Amino acid sequence: MATNHQLLNIASFIAGRIAFNKQRSFSRFIIRLAIGATAISVAAMLMTIAFTYGFQYAIGQKIFSFSGHIRVQHYQPNKIDIAEEIPIAKNDTVLRVLEANKDVKTVQAFATKYAIIKGSESFEEVLLKGVEKNYDFSHMNEFLKTGRWIHFPDSGYSNEINLSTYTANQLKLKVNDKVIIYFIQPDGSRRARPMVVAGTFKTGIEDYDKLNAIGDLRLIQRLNNWNEDQIGGYEILVKDYRKIDTVNSVIFQNLPSEWNSRSIRDIYANIFDWLNLQNTTVAIVIIIMIIVAILNLVTCLIILLLERTHMVGVLKALGSPNNVIQRIFLYHGVVITISGILLGNILGLLFCWVQQRYGLITLPEEAYFISKAVVKLEWWHVALVNAGTFLVCFLILMIPTIIVRRIQPVRAILFR
Repeated sequence: MATNHQLLNIASFIAGRIAFNKQRSFSRFIIRLAIGATAISVAAMLMTIAFTYGFQYAIGQKIFSFSGHIRVQHYQPNKIDIAEEIPIAKNDTVLRVLEANKDVKTVQAFATKYAIIKGSESFEEVLLKGVEKNYDFSHMNEFLKTGRWIHFPDSGYSNEINLSTYTANQLKLKVNDKVIIYFIQPDGSRRARPMVVAGTFKTGIEDYDKLNAIGDLRLIQRLNNWNEDQIGGYEILVKDYRKIDTVNSVIFQNLPSEWNSRSIRDIYANIFDWLNLQNTTVAIVIIIMIIVAILNLVTCLIILLLERTHMVGVLKALGSPNNVIQRIFLYHGVVITISGILLGNILGLLFCWVQQRYGLITLPEEAYFISKAVVKLEWWHVALVNAGTFLVCFLILMIPTIIVRRIQPVRAILFR
């Protein structure tokens, strides 16, 4: 009488002979077809997540690099996002609150003011963002296209300005060109200032490039008749962008009543809401791929079962228990699932690496804000896809085992 261990070895031996038989057979073809289809489904899910997450990350980082992660300003409940700020004095208490937070990377003062730039043939309106001498431009270096960032003199204010490539092209300006900039005062008067184009930048985000320019904060203070310690607010960069909302909440709770903090996600909610819509696309694609994987696995296992019905009848006639025969098809399902997942990971991750290294897939920047598709995957993305695929496939493996129990030996032996 065979022991349970021996019966299990028999099931494993038979399943292995069918799956890995070097001779051509229909069963071997079906198993390979199922492995290939599962691999394609897994690779498609990984690439969908990588491209969508990469797209969201790339656009988000562009906005964060130009505007910071959090802005701390005077509390203005009815202020629109692109309006000039109400001046507020630099505050040591606020600075201590900001710098004491271990998740804060940099704290930099800024202010904005609308201006009109006169070119040789046309005018362009810009929102001049004034920054201080110690402003860290390193996170914006990827945007610099020509020239350099503005230099700050020890006294007075810098007469240099950084324009977007869009504005410079519209006004037919290049690096080192002199330009007259008109600042509109609250009383409606205009104040002109001659300035020099130090360099041009391009973020790829049309709304930013059409509007923004960068200059010296001291120029805005002088134009607005502010004191040296008056600013528009603080621009904050955090160490981990995923903690923006948490850090913003902590900062807000510790600020004086006349100060307010807002994350850039709240300030530019329309852009981030649009980015979040991509999650719906990911969910739809993943659901479709899971359905494809399920239908593929069910179809292949049922075909495999029908093709091996005669074998099942013989094994039953020889006294093999149902659970031994079931394990033969469970083994096939496991081989298909694990092999498909491993091959899918290799294909998906390899394609992502090639795209990241060589940028084969390009995009129209004016429509998508980036010139090439960006891929980004977290380890838990891969783990979730693999675990989800394995779980779904494991549940599907129960179907042929139920059918095996209903097969009658006599009819199965006669089945051809």
